[in-house]
Amino acid sequence: MLIFIEPRIVLLSVPKTGTTALETALSGKAEIAFRNRPEIKHLNLRQYLGRISPLLAPIGGAPFESVAIIREPLDWLRSWYRYRTRAELIGHANSTAHIGFEQFLREYLSTGKRPRYAQIGRQSNFLLDASGKVAVDHVFRYEAMQAAVDFLSARLSTPIKLRHSNVSPQAVTDLSPETEVMAREALAQEYAVWEAARIAAVPAPVQAGP
Repeated sequence: MLIFIEPRIVLLSVPKTGTTALETALSGKAEIAFRNRPEIKHLNLRQYLGRISPLLAPIGGAPFESVAIIREPLDWLRSWYRYRTRAELIGHANSTAHIGFEQFLREYLSTGKRPRYAQIGRQSNFLLDASGKVAVDHVFRYEAMQAAVDFLSARLSTPIKLRHSNVSPQAVTDLSPETEVMAREALAQEYAVWEAARIAAVPAPVQAGP
């Protein structure tokens, strides 16, 4: 999470959505940066509103606006699966190197006790306020990253050049048609949030003529 005081922007770090590259590019511009340890870096909106926002209140001024990026749900899970196939995790309970993606996905969607490697939350959970409503002010699709870059560049008055970072290994992530249909139905709420996310930066308001 990065906090920019003067532009009144809070950039949430939803895992596996390219925010590491954004943080690398922008951390030098942020007055406050939560990074490195996952439990600090990946604070969700509720944690920000409950713990961090009150600390910013004495600064005064306009309210801070929150920004987040969300990825196509199955693509997000594919990224998690690939990330957990990396060599340094082999032998660890989080490793997916020994199973196929279809098995991983079915276990992730299971309502029973899931193995460690399938214990991953939902992207939408990072965007919810205490009432369970999606309350992030600006949500962009990962697939339209340039829109998020353009928005942040304009708000922060700085050019942004992204470099690939935290890239997952290659892995086969094919699904049977039956499993894909089942997964899309089970992830309907996630798809609704992703489909509502922006694919373009908000244009500057048109100035009225004399």
